Amino acid sequence: MDDTAMGLWGVPLAIFAGAIRVSTPFIFVSLGETITERSGRINLGLEGTLVFGAMTAYAVAVLSGSAWLGVFAAMASGALFGAVHGWICKWPKVNDIAVGIAMMQFGLGLAFFLGKPFIQPVAPHLPAIPFGFWSSLQPVQAALNINILFILGAVLALVLWWAFGNTRIGLMLRVVGDSTDAARAMGINPDRVRLLATAVGGSLAAIGGAYLSLYYPGSWNERISSGQGLMAVALVIFARWNPIGCFVAAILFGGAGALGPALQSVGVTQGYYLFYAAPYVLTLVIMIITSSPTRALNGAPGALSLTK
Repeated sequence: MDDTAMGLWGVPLAIFAGAIRVSTPFIFVSLGETITERSGRINLGLEGTLVFGAMTAYAVAVLSGSAWLGVFAAMASGALFGAVHGWICKWPKVNDIAVGIAMMQFGLGLAFFLGKPFIQPVAPHLPAIPFGFWSSLQPVQAALNINILFILGAVLALVLWWAFGNTRIGLMLRVVGDSTDAARAMGINPDRVRLLATAVGGSLAAIGGAYLSLYYPGSWNERISSGQGLMAVALVIFARWNPIGCFVAAILFGGAGALGPALQSVGVTQGYYLFYAAPYVLTLVIMIITSSPTRALNGAPGALSLTK
């Protein structure tokens, strides 16, 4: 039985499956950006980190035959990009946003240049857990075939939510993000904390890239990203710098991105392509709603460039 045979029931099922698949990169990029912004720094270069991570993961997986080795290589490349961004931004009068845009273009260009030999070769894919084994319906089985990285992302969101409020590292991150002077008064080096936070954020963003190239869509090409790195910044603001909020918002973005394919899967042949723009419209709406000259962003770190 296919999605068309299931009739209208195929639409929510396809949206559910698509939301999980599409949301996974958003989860990791937004969680990484949450860590970075909680330290008082914004990183607009995550789009470049995401794409370079996708290329690195795919290339290493092709050469080594191991998808997980590709993921770890992507994490290392993302951490390096984040560390470079953090090191540059520690100098006086350096603008976080300008550096982020420069790093984004650098990451995109370098990925396209180094990744050309890996467009044709086929890499091993990341595994998924078949939670739909109990059903004889192929659409149900496909919808519940959930990649391990999605589950790890959900667990990571919970861990970060707990860590921000209950650990010494979480306290240090929040202090640095709220006030550089207060952090120095407590003996904390703000530059070091922000450097590490930006490196960790870049590493997580690169995992999102590895998911794109090694699972969904599961190939490497120069159009592999549709702006997930930039949209994640809006997602973090929408979630008010809360990791669990980021996870929920990522599912929302993923569901919006799955509308077009879901309608197409049940036989809608006209107008479905308009829904492919849903994530971008949602991003625009969120930015408009959260932008106000008369009220502060609730939960925003005080030292964040975005709020100055």
